[in-house]
Amino acid sequence: MTLIREDDLRRSISDALQFISYYHPPDFIAHMADAWRREQSAPAKSAMAQILRNSRMAALGRRPICQDTGVANVFLKVGMGARIDSARSLQAIVDDAVRDAWHADDNPLRASMVFDPVFDRRNTGDNSPAIVHARLVEGNTIAADVSAKGGGSENKAKFVVLDPGESVADWVVRTVETLGAGWCPPGILGIGAGGGAETAMLLAKEALNEPLDMGDLLARGPATRAEEMRIDIYERVNALGIGAQGLGGLVSVLDVKLNTFPAHAASLPVALIPNCAATRHVHFTLDGSGPAHFDPPDLAAWPDIPDDPAAALRRVDLQTLSAESVRDWKVGETLLLSGTLYTGRDAAHRRMTEMIARNEPLPVDLRDKAIYYVGPVDAVRDEVIGPAGPTTATRMDRYLSALLPATGLRVMIGKAERGPDAIDAIREAGAVYLIAVGGAAYLVSRSIRAARVVAWPDLGMEAIHEFEVRDMPVMVAVDTTGASAHEAGPALWRGMFRAR
Repeated sequence: MTLIREDDLRRSISDALQFISYYHPPDFIAHMADAWRREQSAPAKSAMAQILRNSRMAALGRRPICQDTGVANVFLKVGMGARIDSARSLQAIVDDAVRDAWHADDNPLRASMVFDPVFDRRNTGDNSPAIVHARLVEGNTIAADVSAKGGGSENKAKFVVLDPGESVADWVVRTVETLGAGWCPPGILGIGAGGGAETAMLLAKEALNEPLDMGDLLARGPATRAEEMRIDIYERVNALGIGAQGLGGLVSVLDVKLNTFPAHAASLPVALIPNCAATRHVHFTLDGSGPAHFDPPDLAAWPDIPDDPAAALRRVDLQTLSAESVRDWKVGETLLLSGTLYTGRDAAHRRMTEMIARNEPLPVDLRDKAIYYVGPVDAVRDEVIGPAGPTTATRMDRYLSALLPATGLRVMIGKAERGPDAIDAIREAGAVYLIAVGGAAYLVSRSIRAARVVAWPDLGMEAIHEFEVRDMPVMVAVDTTGASAHEAGPALWRGMFRAR
């Protein structure tokens, strides 16, 4: 019997969560770098370059890759010959590890979990509880896969029960085509097939922790029908032309993983869960000799990426925004923003629209101003603010028809596409929608020179902040005519992908 100390398990999980907050797995870096080298779409290539620069900066600074430091997912395989030296529940031990990781003095992480998912969505303040899955297996060790799953990609999870004669690959490709860019491509697709609803979803989630090997698989060719399906889905999804950040390009997915389990003869349950450009996970094994240790990636793993030619980009003074000044901004144009902007996410938008409905004044004047959809990480040391990348703008679509006419808001900044109704509202208001690169939160935060909370501090990371920014890089995604980069880009690149 192997005895695993409670403190060793707790410390190992806590250290793992800190480790993955600032280190991408080396196989992910290699696949993203390969995709960047092969990409021919200029906007997509620029987005991937920012993701890779951000990844290296986060590794050097030991600060989160993404402001959404995710939900803690812990998969444990507990050997029948292993025993945890504790009378407490496994959930309690893991939750303490999460609190330790999220409250680390030198790298605090953003608390994103809420107590009640339906009614009182108050933040727990420490990102607990974790999502824990434990399985009893042969052996006398405890094997763990620890991941941090961001909300943008998790929100795109899908499940279906197909008829046994239907094609899994066809369903996956059709489904990915409808996901938009909120999952921050290019990333990984996890597919689970078989069992029941809960089994299929779990298989898909576990698949995302497997090593990336699509490059090797393409080089040697498939050896099984499962590998044939993985390649088929990989090629067909990339042929959709979605591209990095949904801007159109050759590479939309880096790898496709597939796990299966026996199923009832009458059904074929299938789950699809994407992972984003902030793919974060690590594996460790405890054998009773002490806590796990983690070796950082070699800095040589990141490619040498030339600097962006910032001097050639249009610089915008946010203090002089007007209907006239934004009228000549065109879809696909890259801007460098300087001046004052406000932040606001789901909770702030909900409160603002409720106040508008009651004819109450808002706590900030948004006329001819910019709002950034972000929930930043708290600052440490000499930082003005922690990593502060964009959240999915689509979730704010429902508020625009009320917010834009009532406030005169001129500019919105987020990630992913806007829906048809939102685009109509943007066009009618003479406003514009810009995107910052999802997965480049630490890089974006370097352009923020001052930050303070100006409204609703009770919302935590969703409070309204005032940022002073200098040369914040963004791209025009919806201009005042209603043209959309997320429609034009993929249409241009559709069908152009060719496997190596």
